[in-house]
Amino acid sequence: MFFVDTIEVTGLGNRGYLAGGTHTAVVVDPPRDIDRVVAAAARRGVRIGLVVETHVHNDYVTGGLHLARLTGADYLVPADARVSFARTPVRDGDEVTVDEAAGLMLRAVATPGHTPHHTAYVLREGETDVAVFTGGSLLIGTVGRPDLVEPRLTERLARAQHASVRRLAAGLPDDTTVLPTHGFGSFCSSSQAEGDSTTIGKERASNDALTRDVDTFVADLLAGLDDVPAYYAHMAPVNAEGPAPVDLTPPAAADADEIARRLAAGEWVVDLRNRVAFAEGHVSGALNFEADGKIATYLAWLVPWGKPVTLLAESPAQLAAAQRELARVGIDRPAAAATGGPARWLRAGETPASFARASFADLAERLPHEQVVVLDVRRDAERAAGYVRGSVHIPLHTLRGRLAEIPDGRVWVHCAGGMRAAIAASLLDAAGRDVVAVDDGFDGAERAGLTTTHA
Repeated sequence: MFFVDTIEVTGLGNRGYLAGGTHTAVVVDPPRDIDRVVAAAARRGVRIGLVVETHVHNDYVTGGLHLARLTGADYLVPADARVSFARTPVRDGDEVTVDEAAGLMLRAVATPGHTPHHTAYVLREGETDVAVFTGGSLLIGTVGRPDLVEPRLTERLARAQHASVRRLAAGLPDDTTVLPTHGFGSFCSSSQAEGDSTTIGKERASNDALTRDVDTFVADLLAGLDDVPAYYAHMAPVNAEGPAPVDLTPPAAADADEIARRLAAGEWVVDLRNRVAFAEGHVSGALNFEADGKIATYLAWLVPWGKPVTLLAESPAQLAAAQRELARVGIDRPAAAATGGPARWLRAGETPASFARASFADLAERLPHEQVVVLDVRRDAERAAGYVRGSVHIPLHTLRGRLAEIPDGRVWVHCAGGMRAAIAASLLDAAGRDVVAVDDGFDGAERAGLTTTHA
């Protein structure tokens, strides 16, 4: 008998895995906060004997090196990956034992495409291939994007991705479970697909890499690639160097004077509360990244890399959760933190700042009578599917450097659902603009009678 436990990293849209038998287990693509993995192994009563990486990750800091050193496990990394630490190099066809008593083996399969050195791992029980850890190769309904390594390699890697997925499908039974690392909202996925689980057989029938010829597949894949989060540029070098162990001890406490000093110094003060509470009252100059949203992705994408960040949270639990999320993308230690609310974060005599929230229906009532600025902060691919006529388009990840492009007047800012609009509204509010955050789904624009244009 064998088991496979999923280690969800929902904020980044990724998964790691713990798989094994009755005595020992392998961990595949672990997140940086390895305490979750160790706890999962303890619940199973197994020893972690192997830690494996499918590739040097571009979107998060791995916990693999620390986990291997902590547990004494062999650390398997693709042989062609350029790394600066001791590891067990893995080549195509290599086999290792996961749990001898359970008859569990792991076989490496070279699957270049997402990266040049990408490797998948087939889990075999006895003589049966039962699962395949596909990392950023074969995903649910799609594949990992091939453009994160080097622009000049993108088309070559896209073609390699097509060949790699076909190699997996050709060599495995239809009922083999596919266990990808990316594809659950991750920007490492070339597109987002429905579903939470899949098999080789299901993918054989529906995945473009398995149903289309290579030229058509590559053309469509490259045409559909979305923006790349800026912090990705820092992840692979950190992982290749060998990440330091994560430190999740509480940051230094900041009082109102400390918060004001950090704002005056140009540092980022990030309010983790939900967007409704933030709009109603916040420290002037603070920026709103909801703890329940994709805080790691968007804060790491927007903040100048290495700039000190102070976190403001409703509770110690909210603060700890956000700190954990940020450590996964290399924002290791908040400069300071405070909990509570604006009443505790403002100095004597200061009043909270605020801005309005509205719906697309509210916007529709204003447009015939008032000259307002409508700012769309969605990404290019989203806007191509439809937009409010006359709106200014500045994707959120470019907004900080393009504030001067926004026309004078009250700014009604929207995204697809409200979260990114709230981030943008806080940036505009901190810059002194009069702003309204449209907290509404984009389908509300058509329902409200706003004219949308579809490309």
